[in-house]
Amino acid sequence: MTVLRSLWDRFEEGVVAFLLATMTLVTFVYVILNNFYTLFYTLGDFFGGNEALLAIGDFIIDLAQTMTWSIALAKALFAWLIFFGLAYGVRTAGHIGVDALVKLASKPTQRIIGLIACLACLGYAGLISVASFDWMRTLLGAGIGAEDLGHYGIQQWHITIIVPFGYAMVFIRFLEVFVRILRNQQTGLGLADEAAEAMKLTEHDEDQKKEDQQ
Repeated sequence: MTVLRSLWDRFEEGVVAFLLATMTLVTFVYVILNNFYTLFYTLGDFFGGNEALLAIGDFIIDLAQTMTWSIALAKALFAWLIFFGLAYGVRTAGHIGVDALVKLASKPTQRIIGLIACLACLGYAGLISVASFDWMRTLLGAGIGAEDLGHYGIQQWHITIIVPFGYAMVFIRFLEVFVRILRNQQTGLGLADEAAEAMKLTEHDEDQKKEDQQ
């Protein structure tokens, strides 16, 4: 079980990295192609209408015009990154926690509040997962092509399937949190504490200044 969980965690991190890298690469190539052709047109005019340079410019601009799918693909990848990253954020305490008042309470009270909050998160994630699955199933039956990607065989349900899947993973992650709270392994949802992070950064800056002065 531990091995399977470790493999899934690594797979989760790999997918997040892949989506981010692919989205960045596609956007970068599209931007470069839409600006790089001017260089060859300028050089071609500078060298008295050099046909070879002008032909390269024509090739690049034609290539850029065929990449109309890049924006739609970047949007789809970004959507996948968001919904896949939801569960990853729960696992890594990446979501911001608003629990300043909760931390003033005693540990048993914090544990009760944590259980209630976790049940609310489980209910929300389960509700959205079921509702979005029905939405995705409707799109599957309709067979509607995705914007600027339909002629490549990509349909809208291929993109929206990440919503029920992502929230199902969020449900599983919060279920793990719920079990840990019941076992007294943690008291809250384990969310990020911005105040603590700010204090660490302040202390680090002060230590750095003292070292510089010495």
